[in-house]
Amino acid sequence: MPRTPIPFPCQIEHLSILDENGGLDAALDPRIDPAELLKLHRAMLLGRRFDERMLGLQRQGRIGTFAPITGQEAAQLGAVAALRASDWMVPSFRETAAEIWRGKPMENFIIFFGGFNEGGRIAPESNDLPLSVPVGSQVPHAVGLAWAMKYRGSDQVAMTFFGDGATSEGDFHEGLNLAAVFQVPVIFVCQNNQWAISIPRARQTRSETLAQKAIAYGMPGIQVDGNDILAVYAAAREAVARARAGGGPTLIECVTYRLSMHTTADDPKRYRSDEDVAVWKKRDPIPRFQRYLTEKGLLSPEKIETLEAEIKAEIQAAVDRAEQQMAQMGDPLEMFDHVYAEMTPDLQAQKAELAQELAAARSEKEDSDG
Repeated sequence: MPRTPIPFPCQIEHLSILDENGGLDAALDPRIDPAELLKLHRAMLLGRRFDERMLGLQRQGRIGTFAPITGQEAAQLGAVAALRASDWMVPSFRETAAEIWRGKPMENFIIFFGGFNEGGRIAPESNDLPLSVPVGSQVPHAVGLAWAMKYRGSDQVAMTFFGDGATSEGDFHEGLNLAAVFQVPVIFVCQNNQWAISIPRARQTRSETLAQKAIAYGMPGIQVDGNDILAVYAAAREAVARARAGGGPTLIECVTYRLSMHTTADDPKRYRSDEDVAVWKKRDPIPRFQRYLTEKGLLSPEKIETLEAEIKAEIQAAVDRAEQQMAQMGDPLEMFDHVYAEMTPDLQAQKAELAQELAAARSEKEDSDG
């Protein structure tokens, strides 16, 4: 028998609405309300400035390692803005701006990365999961939530975020397959920032795009300019509407770039060039969006300056609250007391060792204070 082509019902499109200079493709304009545009701009700027302040705190030794988001604000906020408060958001470990948009206080991030579990608490009224550090492990969680929504007959949807590196994990493929088979209302948002720690995207997959992986599982997939918040918003709004109407899952690939390091324990200069970073800095999502808003008459240099001052004060207030709370938090030795009903010999030894280190540190501080 001759070979015959098998037709596929899916095709992959790339969506870009706002170019690097803030120029608009009017035919694709998602017509976002001006108040929402300004809210998105403020959230992007807050995310960037908070990220910078967190990096400063880490370098000063006031918090531990965290994953910066600089350069990826549009990919996060354009997607999460399409959700209702009643929908579920399932982050990885690099969705600071999206989590703040959903109501997580900034001081919680500082407390968490300061080493206190209390910072990871989720408010009872919030439909968000805690951040997930193991790469890709949050994808099945989002699918499970979405399956529960469908089972209950709810019109809620779930949205989960992950990076390009997660598409090499089994959790990603298992999650997409199950979501498509059961047609559950979940949106998979891949922030393709070009690097899985030090491994470039080209060494992770032979696929021309990451969005085309949706075809293998029988769901819609789209690639968007992840530094164009209008394109991300338009794609997410369409995917959320389809999921809410019973149309099943969607994979959105946001092509962006990690302008900073993978985490603060990483040195990106060892595996990428300054020239590559400079190219992507020209595509920075914030100046691009600001030019667009200025052209629309919604923003001006004076308004940006005022907003910068407000945000700086807001961040400082969060830092102050966090440090006040951390000063009142409990003895770190308590973490050994809630693992087993009867503490194992290894844990007993570790607790004793830490107790000695803490006592020595207190004694040294008392001596230095005079």
